[in-house]
Amino acid sequence: MPDLFLIAHIAGRAVAIESRQVESVVDIGAVVPVPGADRQVRGLAALRSRVVTVIDTHAVLGLPPPDIAATRAVITLVEGHHYAILVDSLEDVAPFDLAPLSPGIMLDQGWRATGCGIVERAGEPILAIDLRALVPGLAAIAA
Repeated sequence: MPDLFLIAHIAGRAVAIESRQVESVVDIGAVVPVPGADRQVRGLAALRSRVVTVIDTHAVLGLPPPDIAATRAVITLVEGHHYAILVDSLEDVAPFDLAPLSPGIMLDQGWRATGCGIVERAGEPILAIDLRALVPGLAAIAA
């Protein structure tokens, strides 16, 4: 049976996020910068009576900043902490079968570290990503 995936867009690329990684999707309001934080951490934001760490997805992926700052985010829970992973836009949730990444697929380093498979929508391959790989520091700990 296919798993449910949220289809989002990051840097003009459609990505699929397994629904088990998604706690909610939100519009992010004011973000308070954290002095001394890595540039991949945009800052902190208040969300439903709790504070979340806002992750600058473009910075994590090694991409230039977007022309328009992202205000949509996917909230995920990683090791007991909530993170708001910024995305350019969100589409819908749909069932897909996850296929492994083929060794022949060429991805830039940021995408390669984040990609965990491929789903196919109407004949178009969409990179499935692991939100945990976007949280600064966790990829190094996992390695």
